[in-house]
Parts: sequence; C-alpha cells; structure tokens
Amino acid sequence: MSSCKVTKSDIVDKVHESTKVEKKLIHEVFESIVEEFKNALKEGSTVELRGFGTLEPRLRKGREKARNPKTGEILSVEPHYVAAFRAGQELKKALMEIPVEKK
Repeated sequence: MSSCKVTKSDIVDKVHESTKVEKKLIHEVFESIVEEFKNALKEGSTVELRGFGTLEPRLRKGREKARNPKTGEILSVEPHYVAAFRAGQELKKALMEIPVEKK
C-alpha cells in the first residue's frame, strides 16, 4: 500500500473526470458540503454518511498538568471538543481487502 495522500484538489479532479461537470462547480459543492459538516458538528450534531462512517463531536477532558512536548513547559488544558470519526461497515470491509505487504 502506498503512503500517498489525497487532497481536495485530487478529489475535485477525479469527480470532474467521471462526471465532466465544471471543476469550479464541483469545488463549490465540495466546499459547501464540508461547511455543512462543520456547522453540524459545531451545533453538537452527528454527521452520518451511510456506508462510509460517522463524524461526531467528542468532549476531551481537560488537565491541570499537561506538558508542551516542544518546549517542555507545564500548562493546563481546558476541556474541549474534538471531531471523532467512526468507520462504517462498508468502509471497514473495503479496508480489510487491502493486501498486507510482508517485510
């Protein structure tokens, strides 16, 4: 398995190739979808994409003593929300089919 990453631009290009819709329009729709995901998560809602997975806001506990790994400085971290992703069944099955490279 290669360790390359897929960017938003790559996705727009792939959708353009398969649909022949204008790249600018695809980009605008993609941005709108991502913005709706952000808004739903900010409101505390869960975003469910059947067959792909679920995004949900999760509360991370704060800590009185945390350490900045770069500087070593001791600081406190307030409780805050993070986006958590849970893969759906179809995605899990698809990933199970990827051959494992033996060393």
